[in-house]
Amino acid sequence: MTTSRGSADDHPLILHFGHEELVVRRRYEVASIINDFLIALWFVVGSVFFLFDSLATAGTVLFLLGSLQFAARPAIRLRRRLHLRRISAGTPAETAADF
Repeated sequence: MTTSRGSADDHPLILHFGHEELVVRRRYEVASIINDFLIALWFVVGSVFFLFDSLATAGTVLFLLGSLQFAARPAIRLRRRLHLRRISAGTPAETAADF
């Protein structure tokens, strides 16, 4: 990643990322979004299942699945950071606000 300052007519800051770095960032962002969506799905369906005694066990299984996916969230972020470090050594660290 490189940066440059433009004139008053240009954007004040232009960031240049390598193609491979952008592809990696997008892939991990999509994985994180899908994971978050599935977490929400498991907890909503599990909550509905708890309204019916006959589905309480299935609801518990869905809650457990959602909880395991919560554990996968930091694993996805760590894997992405390691992958980015490998392909673009020397770039500034990312912020904590990234997905």
